[in-house]
Amino acid sequence: MTRSRSRSRSLATATAGTLTALLLLTPTTPAWADDEDPSAPPGSTTTSPPPEVDSNSPGLKLADGATLAPAKVLDIKSVVEDMGGAERREDTNTDVKFALQAEVLFPKDSPKLNPEAAARIKAIAYEAKAQRATDVRVFGFTDNLGSYAHGKKLSKDRAEAVHDELASHLGPEVTYAVRGYSEDYPIADNGSEEGRKKNRRVEVSFPRGGGPAAGVGDGGEGVEESSP
Repeated sequence: MTRSRSRSRSLATATAGTLTALLLLTPTTPAWADDEDPSAPPGSTTTSPPPEVDSNSPGLKLADGATLAPAKVLDIKSVVEDMGGAERREDTNTDVKFALQAEVLFPKDSPKLNPEAAARIKAIAYEAKAQRATDVRVFGFTDNLGSYAHGKKLSKDRAEAVHDELASHLGPEVTYAVRGYSEDYPIADNGSEEGRKKNRRVEVSFPRGGGPAAGVGDGGEGVEESSP
C-alpha cells in the first residue's frame, strides 16, 4: 500500500510539472487572424462583411448546447504569373491586382515609361473597365539597394507614371490612390537578384464589380487621391 501511494504521488507530481511546462510554453501574445496580413500595404485590400446567419434556423441542426462561431469570409485567391515573372495577376473574392516588374515598364533607375509599357498598362485599364472600377490603387515598390529615401521617391514617381497612363484610358469618374513604399512590403527575398527583381514593381489593384475601395486614403506616407 505504501509503495502504491508513493507511485501515485510521483505521477501526480509529474503531471503537474508537465502542465506547468505547457503553460510556460504557450504564447501569451495573440496570433494574426487568418484575415489579417501584416505584410500588405495599408489600403491594398478590400474586405467583405460576413454573411448574416440565423443561429436559430432549424436547418442548421446544431447539437443540444452547441453555438455557432462568428461568421467569417474565407477569401480564395487565384494567382497567374507569366513565364518570365514579369507580370502577375491575383484574383480574390473582392479584388483584382496586377503586379508589373519595373524592368518591363522603366529603364534602370528611371521613372520614365518605356515604349512597351503602354500596351501592358492599357490591358490593365481594360480589365478595370470590365470590373466597373471607380477606385484604383497604384503602389510602387523598390528593392533594398540604395538609400530608403531614394527608393521612396523612385517608387512614388513610378507609381505616378503608371497612374498617368491609366488615367488616359479610364473615365473621369475614377478615383486613384497613388503611393510609393520604397523597399517596404517585399514579396521576395532581397538577398538575391532574382528576389530583388520581383520586389522592384508597380501594383495596380481595384475592387471587383466596382465596389468602393476600403481603406484607400488610410495610413501610409505619400498618399494621393486624384481624378484624371
